[in-house]
Amino acid sequence: MPNRLASATSPYLLQHAGNPVDWYPWGEEAFAAARAQARPIFLSVGYSTCHWCHVMAHESFEDPAIAALLNTDFVSIKLDREERPDIDRVYMSYLQALTGQGGWPLSVWLTPELKPFYAGTYFAPEDRQGRAGFPTILRAIARGWREDRARLVEEGDRVVASLRERADGRAAPAAGKVTSLAEAAGQAFEKGYQYYAEGFDPRHGGFGGAPKFPRPANLAFLLRCAALQGLGSEASLEAAGMVGRTLAAMARGGVHDHVGGGFHRYSVDAEWFVPHFEKMLYDQAQIAACALEAWQATGDERHAWLARDVLDYAMRDLAEPAGGFYSAEDADSRPAGGGEPVEGAFYVWTLADVERVLGPDAAFVAGHFGLKPSGNVPPERDPHGEFKGQNILAQARPLAESARASALDPEAASNLLIGALGRLRTGRAVRPRPHLDDKVVTGWNALMISVLARAGVLPAESLADRRPDYLAAALRAAAFRAATLRDLPGGWPRRSGRRGAVSGAGFAEDFALVIQAWLDLYEATFDEAWVIRAERLQQALDEKFWDAAHGGYFNSAADAPDVVVRLKEDYDGAEPAASSVAALNLFRLASLTGEAAYHDRGRRTLAAFRARWEEAPQALPQMLCAFEPALDPPRHVVLTGRPGTPGFAALADAARARLGPRRTLLALDATPGARAFFARNSPWLAAMGAGDGRATAYVCEEYVCRAPARTAADLRRLLDGPPAARPA
Repeated sequence: MPNRLASATSPYLLQHAGNPVDWYPWGEEAFAAARAQARPIFLSVGYSTCHWCHVMAHESFEDPAIAALLNTDFVSIKLDREERPDIDRVYMSYLQALTGQGGWPLSVWLTPELKPFYAGTYFAPEDRQGRAGFPTILRAIARGWREDRARLVEEGDRVVASLRERADGRAAPAAGKVTSLAEAAGQAFEKGYQYYAEGFDPRHGGFGGAPKFPRPANLAFLLRCAALQGLGSEASLEAAGMVGRTLAAMARGGVHDHVGGGFHRYSVDAEWFVPHFEKMLYDQAQIAACALEAWQATGDERHAWLARDVLDYAMRDLAEPAGGFYSAEDADSRPAGGGEPVEGAFYVWTLADVERVLGPDAAFVAGHFGLKPSGNVPPERDPHGEFKGQNILAQARPLAESARASALDPEAASNLLIGALGRLRTGRAVRPRPHLDDKVVTGWNALMISVLARAGVLPAESLADRRPDYLAAALRAAAFRAATLRDLPGGWPRRSGRRGAVSGAGFAEDFALVIQAWLDLYEATFDEAWVIRAERLQQALDEKFWDAAHGGYFNSAADAPDVVVRLKEDYDGAEPAASSVAALNLFRLASLTGEAAYHDRGRRTLAAFRARWEEAPQALPQMLCAFEPALDPPRHVVLTGRPGTPGFAALADAARARLGPRRTLLALDATPGARAFFARNSPWLAAMGAGDGRATAYVCEEYVCRAPARTAADLRRLLDGPPAARPA
């Protein structure tokens, strides 16, 4: 018989609607039941494409005996972390403080007042190797609640006080630090770079050992280091080289879906070979963005091709028909021959399967990817025997070597490989697909809008025929967000939607990422309406999430009734922290609009996290990228003339082509009201190129402009040259 989750819209909650556990969704009904029955709460947090969440569900939550323990002694709550990331972060912070580790499923026990007193992640269904299983844990906690409730309540009070103290402590300046913000930022920037340089894996790319996660914020920081050192310098080449080698290693490895495009969540080994097979929308967007910037830094078309691979996958397999993008694809799926879902079944191949699909071309593909009749996953990387006889597609040798081995010229080998992978994709399409989480999350869609907008105007040769498609997709996704994830009163975006149903208000990260997307759409379209929308949403973000006492942005709104501690995310992990994105947005808004208040608030945001980035700058690599616009003089590239004309397009392409110091790109004649809009607080723009009509670019630093450029070549020389001389 279905439980209370049967009426949920979350795919994760619906996966548990048939459990014998008497689940509640997160909300007042559950809290009231816990208070009325004087029972502790068991909170289980996960998401629908989480492999270990599936394992614990099958082993424990589908077991009637374990369900009876939960139903007798606890009020059990299921929470989708993707719907309530603010709640997840509170209790994940507790788990990390308790154990030094985190992950999902997140299992937390709370008092009826929502204060945590014990936590863990996955628990086995029985005691194993000296570790207590889930039933043992449940019995012990139930006994403790009956016999020593006061101690557990006291522990919950202590935990909440500790979390609050920790949050307040990270907002305070580091003890004994008297350096200015500029000096401290410079030291943190250098310390952050050294951390990545020392942790870089020169053989396999990435940082550290197994498991390896992409963590695009690391790559974005290194690309900013490359830009600030001056492209072509030794230091710049070193920084960009770490990014390039990491992206190339990921692209060669099994973490890359060579057949269908896009990237899996992470690699369980140090070589990017054996992946955890789920695919997340936020990974696709951020990896593609890093690949685009790597092209800007190096001009290497392979990076642009990688971005194309990722974006085409997202547009084909994650696109919602009305324009949005779905959240994720699962790691698990049913084998083609039937049976229970297993990890990677959709993606792995027997050599016989490849030969059946490709016929005589199979030998070339087998050699290129190292496919074997017995499978290519060594036993030490397959401790559970899941991939016995199976092959993971990971490039075993360079394409040039595969071409020589088959007596083909490089172009013929490339064409053969592309055609073969297309046929494998067709052959794979008949298999049972992994579960699709068809929830549309606002912040993650905003990440896709941003990268599609940038790809839609970046003058990379590999993207040339796709640029109109990418920009159109960005605009469709923006329209979908406005129409379906429609704003609540006050300009709030909703967190998510699914099949016509929408959630409540979004969180700080949703606001910040949508603002970023609107600013990226301005730079792609030169329609100042996107800046106006960004300003309106920034005002709403400030009203509900800004920490007036210490600066920075809380995860939850001020009036959230079910959050025991308001925290500010201080880690740029799989997704960037809201305050990191917001800081960059504020500096962009200040430069676009001339409003000094944005710049001041951006600096206050950086200062709010100073203790954190001074101690561990590697925790906030995305925020480190905001030091440049916070401390350097304002830089602009101002275009005049009519967009759409060849001369204007050539200048715009030149302005976008190379990575360099951050410059605000704006167009004064793109719309009838553009010049007046941008000159309202920046009168120096009012007469620039007025009445000329010719496509012209002005490169300005601290409001001092060089001689105007009429051609793309002239603009490139100005952008690569020394700063303009300032008046005495």
